Amino acid sequence: MDLDARKSGDGSNASLPSNLVLYSYCHSSCSWRIRFALCLKGIPYEYKAVDLLKGEQYSPEFERLNPLHYVPVLVDDNVVVSDSYAIFLHLEEKYTQKPLLPVDPQLRALNLQVASIIHSSIQPLHMLNVLKDMEKMFGAESKPWAQFTIDKGFLALEKILKDFAGTYATGEHIYMITQAVQRFDIDMSKFPTLSRLYETYKALPEFRASSPQRQPDAYIHNP
Repeated sequence: MDLDARKSGDGSNASLPSNLVLYSYCHSSCSWRIRFALCLKGIPYEYKAVDLLKGEQYSPEFERLNPLHYVPVLVDDNVVVSDSYAIFLHLEEKYTQKPLLPVDPQLRALNLQVASIIHSSIQPLHMLNVLKDMEKMFGAESKPWAQFTIDKGFLALEKILKDFAGTYATGEHIYMITQAVQRFDIDMSKFPTLSRLYETYKALPEFRASSPQRQPDAYIHNP
């Protein structure tokens, strides 16, 4: 299968040489986190769209990159990294310009803690394939489950961040913590800190450039 491949023209300097290839789906929040990190660091990359609704993640080509069939996947020369948390750490260690982890031990631990909550305790519980499997196996509508898990996770994040947040999530600099995903009709009025931070990030050029509607495959999927 020929996955759609295009150079990213938003948020990165496409004239610079780059060997990075990002396998992404425009509406994947995990992929968005990595697109945002790449934009913040100013790293150019090649965008390869993986249509999850068409099942392109199950193609032989993609399965060789990630047998779990999840996006994003980053190919950096001979290094292949899947899972957005691992990709972020790879980028942070190899591309040291514009660090996205603070030096201060407390703030660094806080950023890693909150990122882990998002990656491990919130995101996996409302992934597209998980919700589809729930509906298939149990015959129940999956949206209430997604709302419950996101509410629970956002409540924890609200409590953790409310005493640390400044202009951005953990102060006056942009670090690893970036997104509160607004999906599944979540009542964000319960989370004033997260809501304010989301509005702040929305104004950043890098955030807009990495957003789903600015990706090459957005014209295919416009929910």
